[in-house]
Amino acid sequence: MQNLVQKEQMTKLSRATLMFPLALVLFEFSVYIGNDLVQPAMLAITKEFGVDSVWAPSSMSFYLLGGACVAWLMGPLSDRLGRKKVLLAGVIFFVVTCLLILLTHNIETFLALRFLQGFGLSVIAAVGYAAIQETFEERDAIKVMALMANISLLAPLLGPVLGAFMIDHVSWHWGFIGIAFLAFLSWFGLKAKMPDRQVNKAKQPLIYIWDDFKNIFTNKTFMVMTLGLPMLAMPLMLWIALSPVMLVEELGLTSMQYGLAQFPVLGGLIVGNIVLIKVIDRYALGKTVLVGLPLMLLGTAIVALGVIWQEYFLYCVILGMTLVSFGEGISFSVLYRFALMSSEVSKGTVAAAVSVLMMFTFFFVIEVVRVLYEHFHLWAYALSCLVLILLWFTLPRIFLKKIMQERQARGEF
Repeated sequence: MQNLVQKEQMTKLSRATLMFPLALVLFEFSVYIGNDLVQPAMLAITKEFGVDSVWAPSSMSFYLLGGACVAWLMGPLSDRLGRKKVLLAGVIFFVVTCLLILLTHNIETFLALRFLQGFGLSVIAAVGYAAIQETFEERDAIKVMALMANISLLAPLLGPVLGAFMIDHVSWHWGFIGIAFLAFLSWFGLKAKMPDRQVNKAKQPLIYIWDDFKNIFTNKTFMVMTLGLPMLAMPLMLWIALSPVMLVEELGLTSMQYGLAQFPVLGGLIVGNIVLIKVIDRYALGKTVLVGLPLMLLGTAIVALGVIWQEYFLYCVILGMTLVSFGEGISFSVLYRFALMSSEVSKGTVAAAVSVLMMFTFFFVIEVVRVLYEHFHLWAYALSCLVLILLWFTLPRIFLKKIMQERQARGEF
């Protein structure tokens, strides 16, 4: 019965219905640039706080950890109270924490507030994305996700350049003021344009959340597909976390050169998302993933070759990561859809489970690679990326082919 209600509520993609995703992507952009603008400034921030630059990646990992720690609650809460109420409250909380970080004077308080800012990530992933999947039909939802990804990718494109400008000309504090302003603007757009759907699920006691999560986490298809997502996304996340140290400290690039080096890498992700939007209606769902992952494997191999011939490392890492990001662009939104739809539990709770697993994995891997980087430098980064993509070719690839075969047997394209 619930599925029938959801189908009736599905919306056709049009200019009018795009206003909600555009308002959501403005908040998503502010949350993402909350990382991408800050990471280039972390070398200056660690210097100001009198700590070693090895702390720089921790700003990103604590941001992700904050998202992971509350995602389990955000999804079920939005199932009961409604997506719109929870999302609007989350935006305000994010704005407040961005302003509070202006008062910090040491790395411990800074990281604590980065942790709290990370709640914004869980609001996007566990509430916003679930609302998109419920609002639009299957292929339209994937197109919207890819379109949102392209707009939000302005954050990692502009963030390093703006971060470099901040370091050279103004204080890093202005970055958080700008982020808070953008998030505050998105609140008005979401309040006006986000559908305020009736909550279909009976308001059971919160203890039933445990039963929902138990149902989700014992679903083997869900677990494999969801753990496949960070395997896919982790090389680019490691690039964002470690590239300030690799390019500026190891290779001696200026802050502006570092910012410009991001353009081809993140441009690959944008092109990948555009290609996905163009071909999604022509091929069986999942086909682009089977094309994208071999390209990602080739890209990580090129990065490893660059470590062997270090005089060519800069060229190899930019070429290799561009291939990796293109492969992610044509793959991620499809895999996210498969993970979300692999369980019959309410989509807010499923999206929360996806977020928890992804963000805890991001936090754990970034911190492990950060420690390895202290000892093995560029090799730690290159081999971590290569191993992560190789792991995807085990169970995740097998389960993806199984899902595609099941869809074909049901007559689904």
